[in-house]
Formats: sequence, C-alpha cells, structure tokens
Amino acid sequence: MDSRHAPQQHLLQTETSSVGIEQSSSKWWVLVAIGVGTFMSALDGSVVNITLPLISRHFTSTIAAVEWVVTVYLLGLSGLLLSFGRLGDMQGHKRVYLAGFTIFMISSALCGLASSVNMLIIFRGLQALGGAMLMSNSPAILTKSFPASQRGQALGIQATMTYLGLTVGPSLGGWLADQFSWRAVFYINIPVGLIALMLSARFIRSDHPPQTSERFDLLGAFTFLTGLVFLLFCMNQGHALGWTSPIILGALTIAVLFLAWFVYIEEHSASPMLDFQLFHSWPFSSAVISAVLNYICIYTIIFLMPFYLLQGRSFTPTQAGLILTAMPIVMAIVAPLSGTISDRIGTRIPTLIGMAALGIGLYLLSNLGPTTTPQQIALRLGVVGLGTGIFISPNNSSLMGAAPKSRQGIAAGILATSRNFGMVLGVGLAGAVFTTVLTQAGDAQSSALYQAIQYSFLISCGIVILGLIVSAKR
Repeated sequence: MDSRHAPQQHLLQTETSSVGIEQSSSKWWVLVAIGVGTFMSALDGSVVNITLPLISRHFTSTIAAVEWVVTVYLLGLSGLLLSFGRLGDMQGHKRVYLAGFTIFMISSALCGLASSVNMLIIFRGLQALGGAMLMSNSPAILTKSFPASQRGQALGIQATMTYLGLTVGPSLGGWLADQFSWRAVFYINIPVGLIALMLSARFIRSDHPPQTSERFDLLGAFTFLTGLVFLLFCMNQGHALGWTSPIILGALTIAVLFLAWFVYIEEHSASPMLDFQLFHSWPFSSAVISAVLNYICIYTIIFLMPFYLLQGRSFTPTQAGLILTAMPIVMAIVAPLSGTISDRIGTRIPTLIGMAALGIGLYLLSNLGPTTTPQQIALRLGVVGLGTGIFISPNNSSLMGAAPKSRQGIAAGILATSRNFGMVLGVGLAGAVFTTVLTQAGDAQSSALYQAIQYSFLISCGIVILGLIVSAKR
C-alpha cells in the first residue's frame, strides 16, 4: 500500500473507533432515559389508585365518577398505543417520544390544579395521550439503540423499571397524600419527567423513517377508540341506569358495531394499524388472550384494595401504601427468574403455574374481612404477586416468539395494548360489581363493602379459570 495513504487510513480507523465508543456509551444513556420514563409511567399508574378514596371525599363524588380518573387514563392508553406506535414508524420514534414527555408533564401539572373531578378526568385523558406516545415508542427506541445480542438485556432492564415504579407507587403515593395532599401525586411527575426529557433529548439518536406511500390509519384509530369508550360507558354506568335500560343496550350496540367496523377496516386496509394475520397463529392468540385475562384480575385488585384498606379498615394512606407494596415487590423478584426458567423448559408450564397461583391469591383476598391483620393482607397480596410474576415473563416470551421477525414491532404494540385493555376491563368490571352491590345495600354500606369485595374477587377467580384453559391449550 502507498505510504501516503497510511496516515489517512489510521485517521479513519481512529474516527471509526471513537464513533464506536461514543455509540457504545450513548446506548446506556438511552437506556437510562427510557428507564426513567418507564419508571414515571408505571409510577403514575400505581400512585394514583391509593388516592382515589381521598379524591372522592375531596370532591364529594361517587365511586362511579372517581373511577373514571383511572379508567380514562387506561382507556386512552389502550385506544392510542397502536396509533402512536404506527405514527412513530412514520414520523420518527424520537420525535413522538419527546412530544409525549412534554404533554405528559403539562397534563400532570393540570391534574394537580384540577378544581373538580370532571376537570381531573379531562386532564387525565390528556395525560393518557402523552403516556401512550411514551409507551408505544420506547421499545422501538431501545431496539434501534442496542445490538441484537443485547436487546433482551435492555428490554429486561426496562421491565425492571416498570416493576420498580409499581413497587414505589403505593407507598410513595400514600406518603405524599399524608404529608401534602392527593395533588402531590401528580406534581411528582414534573421533576422526574424533566430529568428523563433532558436525557432523552441529549442521547436518543434522531431517526428518519424512509419515505413510504403508506398512510396513517386514522379511521382505524377512530373506530377502535370509539368502540372502547362506549364499552366502558356500559360497564361504568350499568348499575346506575339499569343493565337492560335502552341507553346501556344502545351504547353496547354501538360499541360492538364500532369494534366490528374496526376489524373490517384492518382486514381490508393496505396500511393497517393492526395486522390481524398474527392472530391466525394460536400460540400468539392464546398469549394475547391470557395477558388480557391476567390484567383484568390484577387491576381488579389494584382498583378495589384502596377502598377496602382506607374506607373499610380506616388505615392511613401511608399504611395502605406499604401493604399494597407486597404484590409488586414479589412480582419484581419472581418475574426475571421465571423468564430464565421458561427459556429452558418452555412457556406452557410456567404460565399454568402462574395462573393457578393468581387464582389462589384471589380466593384468599375474597375472604378479607374487618379483622384481617395487615400481615395477612400483605401475605395474600404476595401470593397474587407470585402468580403474576411467574406468569408474565413466559407469556410475553411466548407472544413475541410466535410473531415473525418482520412483525416484532407490531407484536410489541399488541402486547402493550392487551395489557392496558385488560386493565380497562378490570377497572370497569370491578367498578360495576362494587357499585352495584353498594347501591343495592342502601344504608348498610359498611357490611356491603366487604360483600362487594368478595363478589368482585370471586368473579375474578372465574376469569382465572378461563385463563388456565387458554394457557393449557397453547
């Protein structure tokens, strides 16, 4: 080789090495940024539940009304995750992700300033918009930032941050409510969000999607969200208006029609928001169904337990938060171990064991009464956490493994949507059963609360049995 080119070659190698080192360093900062955002999203999902009775008391609102503080957030996530994931593919994941952070922080401040429960519900809907933009694009950003050999590790750490947010949420929410007010649980998102936003803007690389003739499936997004809104309206207002009233039956008909229309649109669209070809695989479909059923049960517990602890047992928010922490702590410990084991023995047995343990935990919770000790309550929640921790990792692995490589992003969006859809149904089902029993009880509210808890958890046990059947046939 000509010696005149040697310095240039050395310079090129040096620059390439420097770029490699910089990229190697920046990807971990990307993980930190995504991890903080994931922690914030999970924290917000768990920190608000502990304050629902306080919000109800502050605004003198009914349980059915304050239920929408949680429901509208979950509904927004469920209806918008696929849409914003698709938008990220078309417009760039970083752009959508940063916009989501900005919306999330502004809406958090507005939630803290809300002067009525209706305003709080509206601002929570706006918060869901930002949360959907975050959750639907973070896995894609991590996948692009890490090589294939480290993607599993990165996504696993992100999952750990989710459980960490769930773990800290109840106790932090209870402490903030005790020391300040329920409004503080929304204000806490602002400093955490600013840190994550600065890290994300600095270290996430800008992506420029290739030019394509595909269009955003706006009609599909509209029909899916509309169908969910009417479905949740039925579950939320059925006890008040009557389950066979013309309004409820009409809303249910609209929900069915819009969701059926959504399916038709996606089956015939050249650029679908949701690829239904994936559901032709039973292993994939069974994993999605199992995930929905599992989260229906989990969010039934998350929604109802604060009412039992704060209203039924008169615990302080701090005490209630510490008791509720038992479930996510066990989940955080067990889930990584279960995932590792399922890599060796397959996913069917762990998902069955996890579902069975969840059912046992729900049955134990259905027997909660006015004299159950805090230790016994925490132990029963720990059994639920054990079952869920055993179930989640293998089921997610089964779902992602059943999808072809060219559809991994869509599969991840479906997984997130099924999780939040299950949460929405869980809150709706729990709220419907709970408020129906209390309404029928009239003046005997104190004793009816325990009965409502029992009925809700026993119905969830039936849902677990269905989950066992689906998991056994995967």
